[in-house]
Amino acid sequence: MKLSHFARAAPVIFVSLFVWGSSLHAQGSAGTNASVESRNLIDLPTAGINPEGVVAIDVEFFQESGFLTGVSIGVLDRLMFGISYGGTHVVGGGDPQWNDLPGFQFKARLAQESVGFPAIALGIDTQGKEPYIEDSGRYTIKSMGAYLVGSKNYDLFGYLAIHVGLNYSFEHADGDKDINVFASAEKTLGPFLSILGEYNLASNDNSGESLGKGRGYLNLGARISVGFGVSVSLAFKDLLHNGQGETPGNRVIQLEFVNAH
Repeated sequence: MKLSHFARAAPVIFVSLFVWGSSLHAQGSAGTNASVESRNLIDLPTAGINPEGVVAIDVEFFQESGFLTGVSIGVLDRLMFGISYGGTHVVGGGDPQWNDLPGFQFKARLAQESVGFPAIALGIDTQGKEPYIEDSGRYTIKSMGAYLVGSKNYDLFGYLAIHVGLNYSFEHADGDKDINVFASAEKTLGPFLSILGEYNLASNDNSGESLGKGRGYLNLGARISVGFGVSVSLAFKDLLHNGQGETPGNRVIQLEFVNAH
């Protein structure tokens, strides 16, 4: 691991380890007993946000021995910031392939949810998903870039949350600069479990030298709150086989630690 790569990763790793020890006293973000909002489902953002002073640590394991970790903090009740870093071939033999730069996140809640109106959030997220492709200057799944998303919750045998948004990724070296749209949903199944589904149209990744085949990315998964602010997700990604050379049903594991009060 090069010193420059360690310097980029160190702030996220060390802050994550420090906060982890003080974050174990909340229910989590899954099920009807969830004590915090979902900030993301699998790859896609929601209008959920960390309240002021609440810190969240996210860890993801993906293909090619990939590892991504990030930390986010609510600086105001409607404003949060985050940073993330990762790479591939982290476990096993050979040299790890670290991302060129950390990812940065910003999210502001523009409107609170009401009976007849969704919560609305404006954000920036430069962290793409899956392996970073050095030759193309992009992630396998492009980062959101600038996005606007609305979220609405409904009472339906527990809770059903619907999230719809649009985004403009800053990763367009492939020549595809289109605005993209996405939608997702989460449904509680009991006090500790939620099922997740999301669809990324990927209209910004289907022309020029893009990787997509024009089918969009369909991901399904489940999240369980195991207590003490810890939630665990298992997801199956790209079920429509939109990515070139990728296996449909690519599995990822995501961990979430939240120090909610």
